[in-house]
Amino acid sequence: MGSGERSQGNFKDVPKGCLAIKVGHESEEKQRFIVPVMYLNHPLFIQLLKEAEEEYGFDQKGTITIPCHVEQFRYVQALIDQETSFHHHHYHHLYVPCFRV
Repeated sequence: MGSGERSQGNFKDVPKGCLAIKVGHESEEKQRFIVPVMYLNHPLFIQLLKEAEEEYGFDQKGTITIPCHVEQFRYVQALIDQETSFHHHHYHHLYVPCFRV
């Protein structure tokens, strides 16, 4: 793998048990986030993935992109982190619209 590896997406900086995603509404620059894989099981993150599927289709190539304002994603991320640290095995099934303004 040569120098083109970085342009294809460098996964060496993603810790084990995590995944890289891109977040950004169509009107803003997308930012890269590294999130724990456990997010994939959280209802709030599942809702974000459903929004991504509606926006981009199920077969996204490369990094998953979430069509959400970065600040709204940070809010959802904080909720998930707070829930998982205080209620490790119990989710409140909150719905936080991040989407379609």
